[in-house]
Amino acid sequence: MATDAPLQLGMIGLGRMGANLVRRLTRDGHHCVVYDVNESAVRELEGEGAVAARSLGDLVAKLERPRAVWLMLPAAVVQSTLDQLTDLLDPDDAVIDGGNSYYRDDITRAAQLAPHRLHYLDCGTSGGVWGVERGYCLMIGGEQEPVTRLDPIFRTIAPGRGSAEPTPSRRTDGTAPEGYLHCGPSGAGHFVKMVHNGVEYGMMAAIAEGLSIIEHADAGLRKRSADAETTPLREPEAYQYEIDVGEVAEVWRRGSVVSSWLVDLTADALARSPKLDEFTGRVSDSGEGRWTVRAAVDEGVPAAVITTALIDRFASRGLGEFADRVLSAMRSEFGGHAEKRSGR
Repeated sequence: MATDAPLQLGMIGLGRMGANLVRRLTRDGHHCVVYDVNESAVRELEGEGAVAARSLGDLVAKLERPRAVWLMLPAAVVQSTLDQLTDLLDPDDAVIDGGNSYYRDDITRAAQLAPHRLHYLDCGTSGGVWGVERGYCLMIGGEQEPVTRLDPIFRTIAPGRGSAEPTPSRRTDGTAPEGYLHCGPSGAGHFVKMVHNGVEYGMMAAIAEGLSIIEHADAGLRKRSADAETTPLREPEAYQYEIDVGEVAEVWRRGSVVSSWLVDLTADALARSPKLDEFTGRVSDSGEGRWTVRAAVDEGVPAAVITTALIDRFASRGLGEFADRVLSAMRSEFGGHAEKRSGR
């Protein structure tokens, strides 16, 4: 059902997330003006009903006051884009950063825009490539007035109440059951999204490690080297299971305590590629895990699982290789231990 309060929004950045946000908004009756340095992305959305802009100035000129401009950009280019926009916008216009910026930058940027009487909202956005249909979970920071003004935008983007069963003990009103939340002043939205992504690191790592243990449950069936450099498997009879991890992921989706969207996605990936041969195992981190760990240290809050998951991502990229060489060298020096080559 189309919104009963259509608004106009300018979207800067038409990657997978930005483009799908525009699609979700236009389908619900909102009016979007779009801009990206990639002109083909602009043309594609123009063909789907959006208004094309050829520059930041053109986008601002095509928006009615008070304007709302949403940035869906890599964190590295948000500041330079914001600097350009500042001189183009008018008092009471609002800028929403929907990417994964560092929350401390939001505090600085809100202060930067305040003398121009411009509103700055930070909006952590979770939903990935599936959000265009499922909706996006939104965590919002900034002043109350522009958040209230833009409520129809947030309501359309969010999944809505039907996306999850009602919480049995909940007795309070609010927008959280709709899938969006005004978390507090500037930076609060990205702070909550930052920690959300840190939690995501830990959950992903636990699922991956659990399935890996199951994948290697046949260790007792495999021949092992009998030498001083190989720890013997004392009870090989206890590890003689050839279990299909794809089927395990599938069964975990149904009725299990660990059932989740992450398990759903894992089951689908394993159904397509049981050995995941197209992946090398190099896992990137875009910053939120590091920032979450830093916040935990600053607050004195134990966060062992998230920290370990972050360090494991570093290791997956070979960043521990030199330390491993040092360890191997020390074993050689003090014990004369010969280094075993991979696969032996």
